[in-house]
Amino acid sequence: MKMDPCELAPSHIRSIAPYQPGKPISELAREMGLKQGGIVKLASNENPRGIGPRTRSAIDAALAEVARYPDGNGHDLKLALSKRYGLDMGSIVLGNGSNDVLELVSLAFLGQGRSAVYAQHCFAVYPLATQARGARGIQVPAKNWGHDLAAMAAAVEAETSVLWIANPNNPTGTIVRPEELEAFLRKVPERVIVVVDEAYNEYLPPDLKAETVKWLKRHPNLIVSRTFSKAYGLAGLRVGYALAHPSVAEVLNRVRQPFNVNSLALAAAAAALDDMEFVACSYAENLSGLRQIEEGARALGIEWIPSHGNFITLRVGKANEVYRRLLRRGVIVRPVAGYQLPEHLRVTVGTPQENERFLVALAASLKY
Repeated sequence: MKMDPCELAPSHIRSIAPYQPGKPISELAREMGLKQGGIVKLASNENPRGIGPRTRSAIDAALAEVARYPDGNGHDLKLALSKRYGLDMGSIVLGNGSNDVLELVSLAFLGQGRSAVYAQHCFAVYPLATQARGARGIQVPAKNWGHDLAAMAAAVEAETSVLWIANPNNPTGTIVRPEELEAFLRKVPERVIVVVDEAYNEYLPPDLKAETVKWLKRHPNLIVSRTFSKAYGLAGLRVGYALAHPSVAEVLNRVRQPFNVNSLALAAAAAALDDMEFVACSYAENLSGLRQIEEGARALGIEWIPSHGNFITLRVGKANEVYRRLLRRGVIVRPVAGYQLPEHLRVTVGTPQENERFLVALAASLKY
């Protein structure tokens, strides 16, 4: 009897359910026989504004050197980040998107015999990265759709080495207030790495932005993860970063691939970081779009989870059916049953026209 090569993989790898990304526009066009130009994608929390002119110019200039390997150390981007945040360059780790940074954390600090703590309805990468290293995941029930910090602190065991927090959280959009988060950090043992994933930080108003970068000096076990995929509009180039104590960053860089961020991404991110006007406009337009979708949901009698990201999660009942009806109308959103939210759909905030297109399609999809 022939052996199945898959049996060579460890059992914790074979039991992983792969991450399901948002459906691409091209895939829906093929499936439904629709024209790509008529499809609205509000499934992956992308920036509907695209990129700014400074970023585009930086990409164009970098094309001349695309035949060469990128700077494996990412010097220019690290320098720009160090100036922005007042940190030594040795405190910065670059990633192929912030997902890569999260994987580096799991690779460096998790393994068999260890555990990680995360919240119910958390970003799917946390349990996936934990399981991929053979570590045990400890899921803490959510409180008002978000993190129950007291319960998460109590869930830490002797074997726990990583604790994951998304702030704001994806897919619920919930927020932990700065004073609550800092008090929580003081409770967590220093032997536990606390990852605060701030992928949506640029969409927060000033009073809700925690000064996590300043906290690094007081909490050497803290890792702050951020990305250029959301407010900066660089989702397709995949570039993110971690800010950490130099000794922690050094460990992460030991397991980082040397060319994990491509040359176009490095150039684009450095230019985008300097374009604060673009980010400010993205923030303002996102806030307006959130209100537009909330008002539309209210008119339809639909509940939603108050969001602090560039998306909103709506309770529509038979979510999978509504999702498929929306697809037939050329609108892609994100079902979140895999996040233990079987009655909800997550909707990215688009342009005013895209938001209106979604609301019209949703109203029609609910009439069954």
